[in-house]
Amino acid sequence: MCIEEERRLSMVTFDDFLKLDIRVGEIVQVEVFKKAKKPAYKLWIDFGDELGIKKSSAQITECYRIEELIGKQVLGVVNFPPRQIADFMSEVLILGIYAEQGVVLIQPEQPVRNGDRLG
Repeated sequence: MCIEEERRLSMVTFDDFLKLDIRVGEIVQVEVFKKAKKPAYKLWIDFGDELGIKKSSAQITECYRIEELIGKQVLGVVNFPPRQIADFMSEVLILGIYAEQGVVLIQPEQPVRNGDRLG
C-alpha cells in the first residue's frame, strides 16, 4: 500500500480534529518565492488581533496572480510548528483543494472577521 492510500484510509477521531486550530485570515502581502523548488508565493496573512500577521508559502501560482490574492480571505491551520522552506519560515498552512487546474484556496462564502475559527 502506498503512502497516499494509507493516508486516505487512516481514521481520526473527532478529538483529533478538534486539535487543529483553523482560522480565517486575510492576505495582506504577496511575493514570488524565487528560492522555492516548485513555483510558489510568499504570503503574509492577517489572522486578527489575537494572532496578528503570519507567513506562509503556498504553491498556488497556477490558479492565482499576485494582484488577485491581496484582500482575499483564506483558511489556515495556525497551530502547526513553523517550517523552514529555503530561506523563508512558513508559520501557517493555508488550506486548498488539489484540483485539475491546480491548488484552489478554501475561503469563507461570506466575509467574516479575521481570526474567526472553523468549527
